[in-house]
Amino acid sequence: MYRDEKLEMKVGLFMGLGLFVMFLIVFSIKDISFMGDGYEFDLVFSFINGIKTSSPVRLAGVDVGEVKKTDLYYDEAKGKTQVKLRLWIRNGTKIEKDADFRVNTLGLLGERYVEVSPGASKDFLGAGDIVSGKDPLNIGEQMEKMNGVIISMSEIISHIQKGEGSLGKMIMDDSFYGKMDAIADRLEKGEGTIGKLLKDDGLYNDLRTIVGKIKGGEGTIGKLLTDDKLYNDADAMIQEIKANPWKLLHKTKEPDKAKPEAADKSASRGRNFVK
Repeated sequence: MYRDEKLEMKVGLFMGLGLFVMFLIVFSIKDISFMGDGYEFDLVFSFINGIKTSSPVRLAGVDVGEVKKTDLYYDEAKGKTQVKLRLWIRNGTKIEKDADFRVNTLGLLGERYVEVSPGASKDFLGAGDIVSGKDPLNIGEQMEKMNGVIISMSEIISHIQKGEGSLGKMIMDDSFYGKMDAIADRLEKGEGTIGKLLKDDGLYNDLRTIVGKIKGGEGTIGKLLTDDKLYNDADAMIQEIKANPWKLLHKTKEPDKAKPEAADKSASRGRNFVK
């Protein structure tokens, strides 16, 4: 059978060229936007946990844009390195200025994206605005803190096992149990102040008598709690002060001591004149 080697070569070259073009399209299609017109603003984080260019932006769980650019920069005011994300948002999407921005993940190991939770403001973000996001949980940092807690707990357990400290002595020292048993025995016998409080019925009866007298309005405390006259007098005084606050500043005049002395002198002169 006759084989056209030239034809086979042409077909091979054509297929290779087609695969090469498809390869270029696949790796460049990420730069082509099919979502129409939109606006851009910047979102600042201290840590973005793997967000990349072309990561989705979701408002209330709905895709509304994507991350167009990521930049590292040093913030002089805060004194630390920050990450700035340039977000592209589809026209017609209104995002409140007090909306919350977070880095979220679909599942435990799924795609990372920027989650936007709607706010309550009547003002909306526009092109060129800069907002701050809430940093995601840094798993490595949290694991380090947890490791420190585990080490501290291990040291505490070690001290307790050695009978060190108050808790260690309570758990490991048998003499402590003996002392507690002796205290419980004394309480059971009614010894000591607490023992008398628990065992002596006389104290209960005395307290019951005192409460009964108070309820009956006897004594000073009883009158204070049961006599409405005291309350009425206090209420009347408060109402009087509210109506005439100047009385708090009014100073009562002291009797004029000079007038009696003058009267005595006049009387003395009169007696001398009669004489």
